Amino acid sequence: MSRLGPVITLAAGAVLAVGLGVASVTAAPAANEEAAGTAAQAPAVEETTAEAPENTAEPSETTPEASGDTAEPSPSPAQTAPKKIVKADYGGRVKGNGALIAISIRNGKAVGYFCDGRIETWFKGQESAGELNLKGVANARSKVTAELAGGEAAGSVTVGGKKWSFVAPTVVKPSGLYRATAVVRGAKFRAGWIMIKNPNGGYYQVGTAFMNEEQLDVPELDSGQPTAPVTLEDTTLYPKDVDGFIEEMQ
Repeated sequence: MSRLGPVITLAAGAVLAVGLGVASVTAAPAANEEAAGTAAQAPAVEETTAEAPENTAEPSETTPEASGDTAEPSPSPAQTAPKKIVKADYGGRVKGNGALIAISIRNGKAVGYFCDGRIETWFKGQESAGELNLKGVANARSKVTAELAGGEAAGSVTVGGKKWSFVAPTVVKPSGLYRATAVVRGAKFRAGWIMIKNPNGGYYQVGTAFMNEEQLDVPELDSGQPTAPVTLEDTTLYPKDVDGFIEEMQ
């Protein structure tokens, strides 16, 4: 019995040592797994941190568009609105016809008069951006179209189904348009004139006059005072320059 004591003691020690070794081996994988788990979570934290600059960079990326660096600015009304002539007067001969034509513009509104002493037509319309478009007052098929540039109106006039071209330079008073109207004892009187300066001196004028639909001899205007009264069939008429009647004709 006494010989077995040391053997038992040695065996117990061996068993204890083996048990401790197993415990150590078992504990090591657990520690490694915890470390591996902690390491696996680290990239997610870094990704979150890395995403923050991307989120904060978005406003700066949209700033150029917001500031208009890439967007085309819309045109202002002043840039697109067509220009209108405030005041201008033109007068000249109609080619191939011998008639005179006169055109006056006031703040974009325009009137014109074609006359050869026998046939006459009044026009009205608009000017915009140097383009003139007028229609006949009595007959809308009559028309005047012209471009205004270089101190002249160049275009065409259509009256009675016939079309002629013209070039009318700018003129100054007393050259220009004149008109007179009156109603006396039920009779309607009207007269129109175009006065143009003659290069050889003085002024050349042409016009027509009517009592109702009867054409009469037109009285001559005083070139020194073209708005002075004139007499037509014992009736006194008071001619007006274009500033006095352009609004009436619109």
